[in-house]
Amino acid sequence: MSEPEQAPRQAPRGGRHVLVTGATGYIGGRLVPELLAAGHRVRCLARSPHKLRDHPWAGRVEVVRADVSDAASLAAALRGIEVAYYLVHALNTGTGFEDTDRRAARTFAEQARAAGVARIVYLGGLTPAGVEAAQLSPHLRSRAEVGEIFLASGVPSAVLRAAVIIGSGSASFEMLRHLTERLPVMVTPSWVRTRIQPIAVRDVLRYLVACAGLPGSVNRCFDIGGPDVMTYRDMMRAYAEVAGLPHRLIVPVPLLTPRVSGYWVGLVTPVPHGIARPLAESLRHEVVCQEHDIAEWVPDGPGRPLPFTQALRLALRRVQDAQVTTRWSSASVPGAPSDPLPTDPDWAGGSLYSDHRTLVVEAGPQALWRVVEGIGGEHGWYSFPLAWAVRGLLDRLVGGVGLRRGRRDAHRLRVGDSLDFWRVEEISPGRLLRLRAEMRLPGLAWLEMRVEQDGAGRIRYRQRALFHPRGLLGHLYWWSVAPFHAVVFGGMARNIAEAARREPD
Repeated sequence: MSEPEQAPRQAPRGGRHVLVTGATGYIGGRLVPELLAAGHRVRCLARSPHKLRDHPWAGRVEVVRADVSDAASLAAALRGIEVAYYLVHALNTGTGFEDTDRRAARTFAEQARAAGVARIVYLGGLTPAGVEAAQLSPHLRSRAEVGEIFLASGVPSAVLRAAVIIGSGSASFEMLRHLTERLPVMVTPSWVRTRIQPIAVRDVLRYLVACAGLPGSVNRCFDIGGPDVMTYRDMMRAYAEVAGLPHRLIVPVPLLTPRVSGYWVGLVTPVPHGIARPLAESLRHEVVCQEHDIAEWVPDGPGRPLPFTQALRLALRRVQDAQVTTRWSSASVPGAPSDPLPTDPDWAGGSLYSDHRTLVVEAGPQALWRVVEGIGGEHGWYSFPLAWAVRGLLDRLVGGVGLRRGRRDAHRLRVGDSLDFWRVEEISPGRLLRLRAEMRLPGLAWLEMRVEQDGAGRIRYRQRALFHPRGLLGHLYWWSVAPFHAVVFGGMARNIAEAARREPD
């Protein structure tokens, strides 16, 4: 078995009642089981609690519906809490996200103080030394401001500041991985020469868990990083060596600005522009730890923090063994739609277009369900691969997530998982899979797949594509693509049925 990426589990010592925001995200989803293992009682705050339903630890935590920007729901969520973890960030690249972050942090701080919370723990970004706030990227500037809000809140706060986090499924790791694997010769932005201090995700988790036990007198920032300071070019070459790839030729050029390189990364890697751009912008300046004071309260044992190459090996092993517990895409993607649901009655007088396909399948229900649950990623979409590829490319060109996002697990899905340019909205094992589109569309779209048995004992596959248009453009979009539905959706249903017939029962 591969060595786990999570923080080493310690015996419980005076467990506390903790609240975790962002539990549906990459770090939050990994932090919860570590807090449980350390003996803490965990309450998870989520705007959509059902997204946590299928996590293996869901039955061991309390889940409350709340929003960090809503004072009333926060007051209830923070009642009785001793330590509150704030792992929420606005991902938008448009105007206004800094105000959103600022308001949410202030609301959270005010309600935490009113509830008598003993500590706030916040994971932010490592800021470069000697650089004024105005010169920082908007995202780094916002992260720094959120940390300052907590430190001035009157609630003792620990603000951890990390640069690049290396772990299976992290956005930084996926960006590094795909840039290196797909481009043996790279014309790269000049930021590949910027010095960075990456950190393994298991060390981030170790520090986060330990912060629950800090004394009340501690109210400050801590820089956290691994033992290696290197350029991004060094990181790519190290990845190539660890992954057994030939030597990569890397040619930095000054023409690729952070904005342009965000689009470049978005086209080359599965990380969409909305996330790639802030990652690229944060690499404009050197991000190296200025202190390691956290070791005074959280001593580093032998081999800690993990060296960069060891963190890479652990991450790659988890990917190869299909043991990725959370991914960067676990969190909502910028611009992703929210409610309503396709089950809402009457759609408030609006339109809901649909394409229905039903087939009798000469296979057992388990075989058919395995094909349905395994759809997407490496398995593809069972019809007209070129059309799906072109649709994915067009989505990337307009800043969407595209088709290369893949899956967290090759065989199993859970609510909230990303699946190429879809997200799992509902899954009833053996019976129903409903996906919501996260591609750029003039409306909302879903794809439903059902496994049913009729009165005669025959197995039926039912497939339904749904589209709720937004304005005239939405209606025009549906009718422009409708002529291709017989090929795309009809072929998909037939090929799924045929794949199930070939599956062993």
